[in-house]
Amino acid sequence: MRRLRQLPKNEKVECLLALCDLVDGFGQPHVHSGLGIRKLANKLFECRGNRDLRFVFQDRGDELFVPFLGNHDEIKALLRRETYR
Repeated sequence: MRRLRQLPKNEKVECLLALCDLVDGFGQPHVHSGLGIRKLANKLFECRGNRDLRFVFQDRGDELFVPFLGNHDEIKALLRRETYR
């Protein structure tokens, strides 16, 4: 949430709209392509927040848990550290 709050208003709105689309579109493969959803590991995914940022999220069955927002390099580092749980 800290990273999201620090974004300029236009980027913040874009990322929040992407989260809304994620909630509505996850589990519907024809919608996934527009969201840029990509599987990273077992029940761990990323989706496009805006042009530069991606959300990392976990599919917890009845909910989607979004612990991280970062760029490509930050997500690679996160996955190496395995601190996304």
